[in-house]
Amino acid sequence: MSWTMRAATASDLDAIDAIERATFPTDAWSRELIAAELAGAHTHYLVAVDDAGAVIGYAGLLAPRGSGQGDIQTIAVAEPARRQGIGAALLDALLAEARARAAFEVFLEVRADNPGAEALYASRGFERIAVRPRYYQPDGVDAVVMKAVLS
Repeated sequence: MSWTMRAATASDLDAIDAIERATFPTDAWSRELIAAELAGAHTHYLVAVDDAGAVIGYAGLLAPRGSGQGDIQTIAVAEPARRQGIGAALLDALLAEARARAAFEVFLEVRADNPGAEALYASRGFERIAVRPRYYQPDGVDAVVMKAVLS
């Protein structure tokens, strides 16, 4: 499957919302929250689109310029498009944007029951720094807090 990456826009909201609900069925962000994130002054959202122009993944970064820090807000890839490097490419692009915004460290939270995502983050230099018990509700799944120091 070939695909490209571009900046997310408000016109991507329906597709992002659909992937969000399919990927995180019990704790999906609301449509309103996603819309606010896309419009945020300090956020940077990307989408991966297939050859037909359909959104097959998205990712977001919160990194106010001059703060020195960033936070990976979310990364999700539609089920049929997984395991093809799309999530890794989205993550790499967010880390590049964090560097461009002069962030020297980036944080994220990942569900403890998602070892594949945790391994991806570790492969990009993220290390576990804490666990937030029962963070993800209503499932009661722990959040693994990770941090990467950017060079």
